[in-house]
Amino acid sequence: MTNPLTLYLAAPRGFCAGVDRAIKIVEMALEKWGAPVYVRHEIVHNKFVVDGLRDKGAVFVEELDECPPDRPVIFSAHGVPKAVPAAARQREMIYVDATCPLVSKVHIEAARHHENGLQMIMIGHAGHPETIGTMGQLPDGEVLLVETVDDVAGVTVRDPGKLAFVTQTTLSVDDTIDIVAALRARFPAIVGPHKEDICYATTNRQEAVKAIASDCDALLVVGAPNSSNSKRLVEVARKAGCTYAQLVQRATDIDWRALEGIRTVGVTAGASAPEVLIDEVIDAFRARFDVTVQMVEAAQENVEFKVPRVLREPA
Repeated sequence: MTNPLTLYLAAPRGFCAGVDRAIKIVEMALEKWGAPVYVRHEIVHNKFVVDGLRDKGAVFVEELDECPPDRPVIFSAHGVPKAVPAAARQREMIYVDATCPLVSKVHIEAARHHENGLQMIMIGHAGHPETIGTMGQLPDGEVLLVETVDDVAGVTVRDPGKLAFVTQTTLSVDDTIDIVAALRARFPAIVGPHKEDICYATTNRQEAVKAIASDCDALLVVGAPNSSNSKRLVEVARKAGCTYAQLVQRATDIDWRALEGIRTVGVTAGASAPEVLIDEVIDAFRARFDVTVQMVEAAQENVEFKVPRVLREPA
């Protein structure tokens, strides 16, 4: 006799419009130009997705100089420093920019503030490709990075009266509110974005986790260890009252011993995790428990982004 288990399935979860578009860009590039098509950095942070595209003929590299000049190259959804497309143009390469339009919006914002003589402060995670890409839109020293409230106290600016801030799109909404408050307290004249930089998908997935966390004995986030928005979902779940929240890449990563005796489990997925991996996790629970699935919807999403024109034109 299998034990009963209620599985709370968070919605929205999984792919966002920017990830969907980026994957489509690689697939359409392969159709248009044939294999191999080169991709600078993982197109999105998910091993399953990357492996699937690799099987179709995508070659993933970390730097542009690893790409031959006669094959197309695609820039990842996280965005790239300005120097990268400039180098591609210099080498007369065909390139397609798969940067999420909501990340591009932050790039445009940073450039506009720079033109107005403002120094930028970026709230983000050091070393994350999105942070590197956004900071690389402006000359060295024009974007200062802060990761925590404590960092705000230590940041040295050129002129406290001429500052603006932007954020990485995949941060914890609650943590970012605290950092922004610290920036505004220390630099009252600082200019913020017209509309929050944290993207709709990150916000919605965090809200959905908050809606189920306190009802769950355990919560699993399907996502990659290098996925910023997936890691934030784990943190949000713990803060919202679920003591056992874990990141799993797929069903084979689930620690079943840690889940002995549980009655309720929440399941969600980061913005770069495909639904097939979520289904796999649900099936793994069904094989061990008498599962009742309850969908908990925090928001509805109907955002869609067009692919670049170069892919819509015939070869």
